[in-house]
Amino acid sequence: MKIYILQGNPDNETICGSFADHYEKGAKEAGHEVRRANIGELKFDPILHKGYKAIQTLEPDLLKVQEDMKWADHIVLFYPMWWSSMPAILKGMFDRMFLPGFAYHFREHDMGWHGLLHGRSAHVFITMDSWPILQRILFGDSTNEIGRAILKFSGIHPVKIKKIGPIKGMSTEHLNKWNDEMYLFGKKGK
Repeated sequence: MKIYILQGNPDNETICGSFADHYEKGAKEAGHEVRRANIGELKFDPILHKGYKAIQTLEPDLLKVQEDMKWADHIVLFYPMWWSSMPAILKGMFDRMFLPGFAYHFREHDMGWHGLLHGRSAHVFITMDSWPILQRILFGDSTNEIGRAILKFSGIHPVKIKKIGPIKGMSTEHLNKWNDEMYLFGKKGK
């Protein structure tokens, strides 16, 4: 299987970085082809200065992410939940590169669209400082943006989402169990 890993925390020395490392190790040891990007190492402007009135030329790093996503059978995304959403730089990456012709195209004469990234699956791992069930009760389903409005809209299916928390105060033993779990997800290509 061809797996693309996107570590979406701007800081690699975090739990998301550790989870991505363990997933990558398991995937490679199982013989999967793996490509990876750490968003904090990519060079691009995450701001849509004119909205979608004028498409900004994509930087080489964003073109590489597009190429890797088209190459992949399975996309794996790790990021921390900040204010019930993803980090701004990650959202800016999607704003900039999930464009018509790459991620989707609208039909000419009706209100539908075609997702152009069909044939791929995705697994999203989201870390948080609270209990996932408590966060959902208080603030609603914070995964619609990534799961439905970005990935599924672009034709990626199925999209699995795993919220992990509370990270804050988690014991080393518990974190090591999660690292082991990520390693197994990687081995299985899930």
